[in-house]
Amino acid sequence: MDASQDFKSLQEVVQKSLVATTRTANGLANEDLDFQRTANPAVSGQLEDKTERLLKLANQLLKSAGKVTNHPVSTLDDTEDIEIQWKQIVDVIDSLLEKADTCLDEYTGLIKRKDAPAPDSARQSKRLKSGTDRLDYSLKRANILKPQTAFERKTDNYGSGPWKPLLTAKPHATVPLKDSLVTFTEQEYHTVQYKHPYEIEIQNVKYPNHVYETREPQKYLPVEKTSAIWVDTYEGVLEMLEELKKATEIAVDLEHHDFRSYTGLLSLMQVSTREKDWIVDTLVPWRHKLEVLNEVFADPKIVKVLHGAFMDIIWLQRDLGLYIVGLFDTYHASTVLGYSSRSLAFLLQKFADFDADKKYQLADWRIRPLPEEMLYYARSDTHFLLYIYDMVRNELIQQSDRTKPEFDYIEQVVQKSKEVALQRYEHPYHDHETGQGPRGWFNALSKVAVLYDSEQFSVYKAVHQWRDEVARREDESTGFLMPQQVLADIARLLPSDKKALWSILGGNARVLKPYMDELFDLIQKAKAKGTNGPTMAEALRATYGETVGNGNTGKANPIPEMEVLDVKELKSQRSQFWGDVALSSAWDGSTRAAKADEYQVTITVPYPFAGEADDAEPMEVEEGISPMDPATEVEPVVVENDEFTLKSGRKRKLEEANEESEAEDNAGPDDVLAVDSDEEAKKGNAEKLRRQQEKKARKLRKRLKEQKKLEKAKEKEEATSSSGAAEPAAAEEEEDEEEKEDQPFDYSQAESVLHAAKNGTSGADGKHRKKGGKAAFNPYGNKSGGAPGGARATNHVKSGGRTATFK
Repeated sequence: MDASQDFKSLQEVVQKSLVATTRTANGLANEDLDFQRTANPAVSGQLEDKTERLLKLANQLLKSAGKVTNHPVSTLDDTEDIEIQWKQIVDVIDSLLEKADTCLDEYTGLIKRKDAPAPDSARQSKRLKSGTDRLDYSLKRANILKPQTAFERKTDNYGSGPWKPLLTAKPHATVPLKDSLVTFTEQEYHTVQYKHPYEIEIQNVKYPNHVYETREPQKYLPVEKTSAIWVDTYEGVLEMLEELKKATEIAVDLEHHDFRSYTGLLSLMQVSTREKDWIVDTLVPWRHKLEVLNEVFADPKIVKVLHGAFMDIIWLQRDLGLYIVGLFDTYHASTVLGYSSRSLAFLLQKFADFDADKKYQLADWRIRPLPEEMLYYARSDTHFLLYIYDMVRNELIQQSDRTKPEFDYIEQVVQKSKEVALQRYEHPYHDHETGQGPRGWFNALSKVAVLYDSEQFSVYKAVHQWRDEVARREDESTGFLMPQQVLADIARLLPSDKKALWSILGGNARVLKPYMDELFDLIQKAKAKGTNGPTMAEALRATYGETVGNGNTGKANPIPEMEVLDVKELKSQRSQFWGDVALSSAWDGSTRAAKADEYQVTITVPYPFAGEADDAEPMEVEEGISPMDPATEVEPVVVENDEFTLKSGRKRKLEEANEESEAEDNAGPDDVLAVDSDEEAKKGNAEKLRRQQEKKARKLRKRLKEQKKLEKAKEKEEATSSSGAAEPAAAEEEEDEEEKEDQPFDYSQAESVLHAAKNGTSGADGKHRKKGGKAAFNPYGNKSGGAPGGARATNHVKSGGRTATFK
């Protein structure tokens, strides 16, 4: 059998078991476990044992998995430790699932093993790695000195007011720089901001004619035969600038880092033409001089091709003072063309047959010097982009109808690209009280399902504000100091001591160790302050109301007045169900009485049973009840609390129970019927008693008949030497007896039981007999003949036991 098929059968068995276990676990009512633990001591012990066993298994799993995944987790002492260390546990489980997924793919042949030889070295060099392996931690979180400390133009993390563009000159301007730097009030947060300095140029730009023409795509140069030029000097930038001025299209891409900086760092710039590739170091101390590239970036004659340029436009403005005029965004081209995916990796695979290893998107691009694989990845983003631009441009033109705006797809992409180029950078703003702003707490809390009380909400806001202030001061990201999950855990758990706070911080405890006392005191003060403060729900409701309609709550639109139509009820005069049968007027309200008769009670009397006599006297109906005077007050009846006693009997011994059972089994049907008759007669329901007696008698006769058949069969088996002639006679006799038993009892021919003749003789058995030799009927005798008796009557009066008196 093939290994993959054998594994598939094993996978199905394992999966079914896991599904069954998961379904059973989900079926448990977790909210009832505490009640069962308290109410049932036996269940409590079992729950404690299972909890300890599961906790032990979890500790063993996390301990062994932590060694493999390099994510150690401290020992879990109880269930509360799971909530405290939830983030670390999730990291371990995610790493295990990822490794298991990779191993399964390698085993089933979906991907090749890492050590498998490459069949085509040239093709393998083009694709490098499969992308299934994880990025090394040293490449993801490099421990290096902050490059921003060496910048000649420092970053201002405390910027207040509008952010002013970094431009010192404005190449290719139609409006001078001085007239372009004007302010306005933006509508979302009502803050004063500077306008886009190239707003007029971008809106009025005329793209070159070749953008709207179909041309033969120009193939990219082989990656193996060319190399990128590393630029980390100003002279190198000027040389590159002269080459770029000669091009009609250039491809641009950026690499960004935002983990060890408050606002973020533009770490790398890749620029490509049809012939060359450049990789520009944007972390050099003189990075502000890269503004000179506006001579190409703002030139409307040169098309700048980017993919997903929304954030690239912001980063270029914020860090380098660069603006792009004449942008063509291939992301919007793939959107208009309706591709199944809009990522750059999809376009590289579709048009260049290149598999980009996108794990390097999360790499720390501050590393210097850059490893060879990171340089290769950075170069590939722009090396193939101009060829992709040719392909999508031709496809857009072929599908466009330039005479109809709704079908002019190439122009739609151009307009979308202009909108992206008009994006502006603004200072990260937030309001501590309302939580509004890009870095405020309002957006984060509005997406969570947990509602904090007043103390938790006060702690959340205070820690959120403190984290932002420390991040600005240390030039770190808020996620590096304290992830959002840690902030939420602090507000939810409200640590009562520093040890608990240290446990919640987890991996961030080392970073926040110098601030431990300050943070703990802040939490305690905020907790006390929030005792009488608003809850999270109240704050969100108030803030949402303030943000609607420029600070005023929205008003409901008045309902327009409409003419009331004269609609008559569709009601038939003849019932489709009853036909012409006259209905009672008591239900339709047509014959309602007035005044005193208004309170008259109408009672509907059911038809008599068929078994009742036809000459029965008619039921007497009382006169209408006179209404009660509303002013008359009825005195409440005070019910005295009578004393009563509850008494629980002692447990019966086994011998007593057996004796009662035997006595009742020996009771005959007449005895059972007599006892039942006495009990039911007390209830006064003769009709019900008669039906029950007949039902019990039929069941008893049936049981006796079955018992006789069993005895007859047993006798036939034992009598092996019986004559053949005797068998028909016995059979006829048995049939006669059955016919007699099946015949109903004729009460009209039966002799009187109470007035039976007393001159009967006494037989040998001591019973009184009539003249015919037949014994007189004894209503008190045992006639069951060994048949099983009826249900045992419950005796509620027993000696012993416990009693309690209630008042």
